[in-house]
Parts: sequence; C-alpha cells; structure tokens
Amino acid sequence: MAGGDGNGWVHCDCGHRHWGLHGAAGLALVRTGTRPRVLLQLRAAWTHEGGTWGLVGGARDSHETVAEAALREAAEEAEVEPDLVTVARELVGTDHGNWAYTYVIGLADDALTVTDVTPESDALEWVELDEVADRELHSAFASSWPVLLTAIREVLLVRSGL
Repeated sequence: MAGGDGNGWVHCDCGHRHWGLHGAAGLALVRTGTRPRVLLQLRAAWTHEGGTWGLVGGARDSHETVAEAALREAAEEAEVEPDLVTVARELVGTDHGNWAYTYVIGLADDALTVTDVTPESDALEWVELDEVADRELHSAFASSWPVLLTAIREVLLVRSGL
C-alpha cells in the first residue's frame, strides 16, 4: 500500500465504513485467450474479510481517474504493467453517495504475467470466468460479480466482433 492521499477510512452517506478517502477501484483483469480468465487475489488473513477472493485494487487518490487508480493498484499489488492492459469499461459496484467502489475491466493477452508482491495478498490466481463464483469471495465482490461477469462477457463479445 503506497502513501497516496486516498489512503484512509471514510464513513459514507449510508453510515458504513470504507477504505479510500476518495473512493476505491478494482481491476477486473481478463486474459483474453480462448478460455478467458480473470485475475483474483486471495486476501491476507489480517485484511478486511481476509481469506476471501477479490480483485486487486484499493484506494483512489484525489488526482486519479478510476482507471488510473485501478491500474496503479494492480501495478503495486501484482506488478501488472499498465501499458499491457487495455481499459475496456468501468462499472460502479457500490455507490454510497460520498464513497463509491468502481470496477475497471481491463483486457490483456495470455502472455501477461503477474507477481504477488504485497503482504495484503496470500495468492494471485487466473480463474476461468465460470469458476469465479465457486470461490469464497469477498462479500462486496460476490454481490457485484453477476453484473460484472455480464459486463465482461459483453466486452469480450464486442472485442471478438460478433
């Protein structure tokens, strides 16, 4: 976790407590080969809902777009090279007025490599889209996954030209 100006807890308009003073973003990074896979992160035990699977991501800094925040977090947490990712779509997963979590769908080819470099994570894994829901998911990610999955499939369909 870098020392950006977005790090910190905030109480949203709904009365919940969230990480990210300016909101947060997660990267739904999809390898676009014949069997598309999304990068999942197993959250370390000491983190919020530790032991569950989610996306790389985190707090958004005040000067960043949502896509910039998601790509920065992916670079920090998994050594993802932002130049190798094509941002395809953004999707608000949670909107609580003064705080929102936005998913960024990013596409990369199968050659993209990742490395688990943060203590916030116990593992990184490329998971087939149809197998994501079989994992023990972070509760907010689990709630958003069906809509996010539909959006990913739409992006892949458009990309394929069908």
